[in-house]
Amino acid sequence: MAERVAERAAADAGMSGVEFSSAGTISEDYDDPMDRRAAAVLEEYGYRHEDHRARRITAAQIESADLIVAMEPRHVRSVLALAPDRSKVRLLTDFDPAAAPGAGVPDPWFGSSHGFYDTLTAIESAMPGLLDHIRELRNLREE
Repeated sequence: MAERVAERAAADAGMSGVEFSSAGTISEDYDDPMDRRAAAVLEEYGYRHEDHRARRITAAQIESADLIVAMEPRHVRSVLALAPDRSKVRLLTDFDPAAAPGAGVPDPWFGSSHGFYDTLTAIESAMPGLLDHIRELRNLREE
């Protein structure tokens, strides 16, 4: 969900040349489509939801990325086990000033469909701060 929300937030902010990519940290459910409940919530709110396939993140992807944004603290730990450059790994909720430090985005997978609305709200709440951070990274790169 976060990839699709970030894509639209960046486009709405007039940011071009930013690539968002979604990948997981566990080995199950790879090459599966997006959860139907997540797709339904994204569609309801006008986000792109087609053509998503689950995939596992690799050390090479981590190394080539400017920023890795994890949904939960356990994802941060998994990413750091693959490539221990802590400087470019952040929780998405780090970009939401109203979120509790270290909270992570709620995982709706085992709950009801309503949980996907809570997850979308948490993701959307972090977008202004995330985009600000991406702008800062771009400015540093250009200096």
